[in-house]
Amino acid sequence: MVQVSQPEYDRKAELTAFDQTKTGVKGLVDAGITEVPRIFIQPSPENDNFDQPSRSDLILPTIDLEGINEDPIRRKEVIEKVKDASEKWGFFQLVNHGIPISVLEEMIKGVMRFHEQDNEVKKEWYTRDVSGKRRVVYNSNFDLYVAPVTNWRDSFYCTVAPNPPQSQDLPPSCSDILLEYSRQVMKLGGCVLELMSEALGLNPNHLMDMGCAEGLAVLGHYYPSCPQPELTIGTPTHSDNDFFTILLQDQIGGLQVSYQNQWTDVPPIPGALVVNLITNDRFLSSQHKVLANKVGPRVSVASFFTTGYIQTSKVFEPIKQLLSKANPAKYRGTTVKEYLDHYMDKGLDGTSALLHFQI
Repeated sequence: MVQVSQPEYDRKAELTAFDQTKTGVKGLVDAGITEVPRIFIQPSPENDNFDQPSRSDLILPTIDLEGINEDPIRRKEVIEKVKDASEKWGFFQLVNHGIPISVLEEMIKGVMRFHEQDNEVKKEWYTRDVSGKRRVVYNSNFDLYVAPVTNWRDSFYCTVAPNPPQSQDLPPSCSDILLEYSRQVMKLGGCVLELMSEALGLNPNHLMDMGCAEGLAVLGHYYPSCPQPELTIGTPTHSDNDFFTILLQDQIGGLQVSYQNQWTDVPPIPGALVVNLITNDRFLSSQHKVLANKVGPRVSVASFFTTGYIQTSKVFEPIKQLLSKANPAKYRGTTVKEYLDHYMDKGLDGTSALLHFQI
């Protein structure tokens, strides 16, 4: 029997063709595809959707911030909970955080409006220029040409601090709510940094004074429904590239966090926000991922506290007050730009960018 050779898979050509549509994963779904294109299919041994089941008995800590500024005893209790959650999980959910549910819901709707607007209007924001020159960057997969597999996700990225944009600089579909939501997230971020500082045994202003809340970027993620979610992934295993993240997710779910080498779901709680962080391993920088889903679209809003696009030579390193012979520095000092450049060059390949900076 004569074996017919299959044409060689030109991944680069398929990536380029996908990129040039400027309509992302949503464009594929709108076109009525019933099978996942090859660029999105994960090698079966590495399939993040089904490599191990999620543990339903593990529950991410939920921390209630009500009364922390009026009751010193209550504040001390919350600080202990932040410390415990940060050391064991690197993640926790916040409730009674001060941002009205109406603002959270409108922010989700704003992201939905952006991604579901007319393609010709949306394409005006499409770019792969991540130098910081563009106030708003919309594309599918920031690491499209370097990542080992393409993710089932479209996103827009907007830098909102330290130099807040004007309304006319932003997409009309979400400009007003983006400005209001980011203003409130900046305020909440200051509160979270105070709690983290105190949980580390430091002055409440320590992390703020380090500049951890100088910059803020807001990402609006859109995960369309997927015809074969078992073959692909929404966002692969990774840890974030900022000081800490405040995440708003809709009610569909799909976010999972690695805890004690087990995946556990982060169930959506109405009105809750998810926090995760990065430190000298005193607080965990946990690996997490987002599953693809037949139900969709799923929408999430990640607020990254980062100074990646601020022109500064400031070096960040493990906090000296927390170091000792028993707890030495595990990572070398680095500028945020160096860290971010490495993260972007590496892409979401399943490894932590922190490994590059280990001592």
